Amino acid sequence: MKRAYLILSLLLALAFNVNAQKAIYELPNRVSSSDVLKTDGLVQPFLDDFLKLCKEYDIEYSDKLFKLKEIAIVDSLQMSSKGGTLGMLVRDSNNQVEKIVFSWMTLLDKEILKVVAFHEFGHYFLGYKHTCKDCNTIMAEVNTSYFDIVNDWDNQIKTLFLNSPEYLKKQRLTQH
Repeated sequence: MKRAYLILSLLLALAFNVNAQKAIYELPNRVSSSDVLKTDGLVQPFLDDFLKLCKEYDIEYSDKLFKLKEIAIVDSLQMSSKGGTLGMLVRDSNNQVEKIVFSWMTLLDKEILKVVAFHEFGHYFLGYKHTCKDCNTIMAEVNTSYFDIVNDWDNQIKTLFLNSPEYLKKQRLTQH
C-alpha cells in the first residue's frame, strides 16, 4: 500500500513538472536588452486575460510589461500550516519590480492560481496595495475562500479595474 502511494506521489510530481514548462512571451518592440519575458506556461493564459482587460479598461501596461524579466511558479515562497505567501512581486536592488512569482501551492487548483495571478497583476499593473485584511475580494491581504471570489468573478473583475489606482488616476486626468 505504501508503495502504491509512493508511486502515485511520484507520478503527480512528474505531472506538475511536465505541466509547469516555461513559455516565452514575445514582446513587440521591446526596448530592454532582452527580447522575451520568461513566463510559466500555467500562468500565461491568466496574463493574456489580464492584459486584454487592461486594453478594455484603457489601462497602459506595455511599459511595465517590458520591464519584467520573469513570471514564474517557484517552490521558495514561505509556507506553513497556518498559511503562507502564494504570490509576490520580486524587486531588484533599486526597488524596481523585476519578477512576479507564485507558490507551487497555487497549482493545487486552477481557480486559486487565477485569483492569485490577478491579485499580483493588480499590484503591479493597476497600482494596488491591499484593500482589506480578509474581505473576499481579489486585492484582500488574506482570502478565506478563493472559490467565493471565482463564483463572483465578473463583479470582482469590474471592481478590480474600476477602483484601481491606475484607472482612477486616468479618470481624474481626463476630467481636467
